[in-house]
Amino acid sequence: MAAITSDAEIEVRRPRRSVVAGVLLVVWVAAYFLLRGIDTLALGGQDTTALHRWLTEHRDDVGQGNVLFDAIRIAVGNFVVLLQDLISQPSFDRPVPVIGWLGVVALAAYGAWAFGNWKVAVLTAAGFGFIGMQGLWQESMDTLSLTIAAVLLSLLVAIPLGIWAGLSDRAFKVATLVLDLMQTLPTFVYLAPLTLFFAIGPAAATIATLIYAAPPAVRLTAHAIRSVPPASVEAARSLGSTRGQTLTKVLLPMSRSTVVVGINQTIMAALSMVTVAALIDAPGLGQTVLKALRTLDVGVAFNAGLAIVVLAIMLDRVTTAAGDRPWRTANLRRRILLGAGAVGVLVAIWFSRTYVWAAEFPADGTLGARIATITSSVTNWVQDVFGGFTYGLRDAVTNGLLNPFEALLTGSPWWLVTAVVVALAAVLGGWRATVPAVVCTGLLVATGLWADSMVTLASTLLATVVVVAVGIALGVWAGRNHRVDVWIRPLLDAGQTMPPFVYLVPFLALFGSSRFTAIAAAVVFAVPVTTKIVADGIKAVPVATVEAANSVGSSSWQVISKVQLPVARRAITLAVNQGLIYVLSMVVCGGLVGAGALGYDVSAGFVQNELYGKGLAAGLAIVLLGVLLDRVTQAAARRTQNYQGSNRNRSRGDKR
Repeated sequence: MAAITSDAEIEVRRPRRSVVAGVLLVVWVAAYFLLRGIDTLALGGQDTTALHRWLTEHRDDVGQGNVLFDAIRIAVGNFVVLLQDLISQPSFDRPVPVIGWLGVVALAAYGAWAFGNWKVAVLTAAGFGFIGMQGLWQESMDTLSLTIAAVLLSLLVAIPLGIWAGLSDRAFKVATLVLDLMQTLPTFVYLAPLTLFFAIGPAAATIATLIYAAPPAVRLTAHAIRSVPPASVEAARSLGSTRGQTLTKVLLPMSRSTVVVGINQTIMAALSMVTVAALIDAPGLGQTVLKALRTLDVGVAFNAGLAIVVLAIMLDRVTTAAGDRPWRTANLRRRILLGAGAVGVLVAIWFSRTYVWAAEFPADGTLGARIATITSSVTNWVQDVFGGFTYGLRDAVTNGLLNPFEALLTGSPWWLVTAVVVALAAVLGGWRATVPAVVCTGLLVATGLWADSMVTLASTLLATVVVVAVGIALGVWAGRNHRVDVWIRPLLDAGQTMPPFVYLVPFLALFGSSRFTAIAAAVVFAVPVTTKIVADGIKAVPVATVEAANSVGSSSWQVISKVQLPVARRAITLAVNQGLIYVLSMVVCGGLVGAGALGYDVSAGFVQNELYGKGLAAGLAIVLLGVLLDRVTQAAARRTQNYQGSNRNRSRGDKR
């Protein structure tokens, strides 16, 4: 008699994606030993391809003589020069700027007090005074001028776009796609293409900065507008308010704090890009850091980096205080104080315009020289005492992990690496990851920089593994312990305010000029964002779920591994995504301190005219790597979420 099958059919289980990925990697390693050295597409540091030479020869054909580009370059350049004339460089047949140091300090402190509070005003005045005593007043004012110019121009475009995206669903979807792409691109990527249209100089640096800094303001403004309770909007419309009145009287006032956060993020992004834009001749502190990094002068780099950090802290504190300040009309007493303060600022500006002592910072820069000397001495001492350990650690990681992994990527045939990458993308993310993987790897081959791209990819993936491990550990700790979260959160916020250049300096002192230096800096640069995302994901796990696990006698480790981490898997995949993007950005910057590969190609293209086309192609390769990593991790996260949802639905069906 034939067996009768029941309704509960036996399900053929597919192998886990991790198992399939592991098999692919094993096959790849085996094939590497058979095929290494074949079709590697290696290219020397000074060698170029036909594409690179063509880009170099035709770089002036794009923007030269174009009326629109010339008009934009002149307008932006004049605006930057105007700000420099005001606070940084000699102008109008005077040996000093229009507003000297006393006027700048008074004006900045007054603004910090008016928009924030007196504590922020004192911090601002002290910060500017410290920068002046470092002997970096003019460099700091040049950096501040470019930052202000870029932020003002950026907000002029970003705020209206954010409002539009907040009011229109279609505009919001388009803006989200564009902003996601823009925020995956490292800072280096924006520099080379814009020099095609606007030439090398402060104007191109400012335009690159305003484009790079715009996404946070657009995204957060749109989010703020869309987060306003619909009841408030309906109440305003029921009273006869027009769309314009609803926007100005309801939506924007109720969105103020979030919009200010967006402005804060825009300012931080602008300061970060202005320092990196020293590669295309942007004046200011970035030039000082860049020259010091190229000559491996840790003392001078640290002194200038410290000034950048102080400037970042001041700008961050002022905008944060402005966002936290309650939205209310000033009382009579405050109005009187503000008026008296304004008079004092005008008096200080008059002094700074009239007297040399109030125009030129009185310090002779001995503090900065002392800081540089002490830093150099400490660096030498660290290298003498701990050099055996730090250099040993560098060599152990480089020889034991980085070199073999890099050899696997660069020594395998390009078509084998492409096949493995596409297969892994298909396994982890499905077709949503497969299509970008095919396109990006194909275009990477076309750039002629396959080998350098693989070197950059090797450093990026290795650093990301460390970042994810550290970020998950710290994030779980902070997410489970409120006291730890309160203690560590300000440190993480401060870490995210510092430009990438700054992170290279201490690791250059510890490990010298090497690829490991870039990896170490990338780890420290990316850990704050991954830690915060993981911590927020752990805190979002329902309390009832955790208590249920505790009630059945689960240990802390079981609660973490069996409950909190699985439930927070979406946050963890987002943390991996952001960690990859941050790491790639820093690894590329590490080309200035011996990391080589794509970062070196980009920087060399700005210094050596014959390598300009190669640097432009390297910028495109960085974009492709960023898009590839971003698309694959996002598709994997989406697929994981769908898989969890289907499992939940299946378990509910089994219960029924």
